[in-house]
Amino acid sequence: MSETVPELLAELATLEDPRMREVNERHGDDHGVNLGTLRAIAKRLKTQHELALELWATDDTAARLLALLICRPKSFSRDELDAMLREARAPKVHDWLVNYVVKKHPDAEALRLAWLGDADAVVASAGWALTSDRVVKRPEGLDLASVLDTIEAELRDAPDRLQWEMNTTLAQVGISHPEHRARALAIGERLEVLKDYPTPPNCTSPFAPTWIAEIVRRQEAAAAR
Repeated sequence: MSETVPELLAELATLEDPRMREVNERHGDDHGVNLGTLRAIAKRLKTQHELALELWATDDTAARLLALLICRPKSFSRDELDAMLREARAPKVHDWLVNYVVKKHPDAEALRLAWLGDADAVVASAGWALTSDRVVKRPEGLDLASVLDTIEAELRDAPDRLQWEMNTTLAQVGISHPEHRARALAIGERLEVLKDYPTPPNCTSPFAPTWIAEIVRRQEAAAAR
């Protein structure tokens, strides 16, 4: 017997942890459900695209995260994904939508290009997240010099989420493309974006020059083994 949206919402409500919600809300995510538990529910439900659509329509953050785990990415139209991104204001929903759904969609490149120049900085940040993915996995056809031109001109004054994704792209260009590494490092050093970002012990700083240097060092050490 298939489970209904009201039943799943009730289950999610019982899993709410007030302390976890408090932590998540500091990052803009209004839910308190453990993500590992959410993945276990998704594993139980398996792929159910129609149920995913119903869960998304509830506008509940935990339900939307669950929807993204059980949907069928290729069953969405390009317009549906565009509308969903514009509705996805919780950072975790935005992140999962881009990484788990859009990246698997046949129109991912068309959406990347459409979103990059969007006036909404949150939407534009999704375009940059997709660009970063292409820089690493499918750089053929990307004009990396032009990408760096845009980053150099716009990174420092970009709103937070957009700045984060542009900075990630800057670092990935420097890491994955040695011919552009010196320029990527120079841009990072000059702009100093995220230079003082609080970084936990044993984690790599998001400051692009530090990030590039550390990952390249690890890659070279691994290659020398």
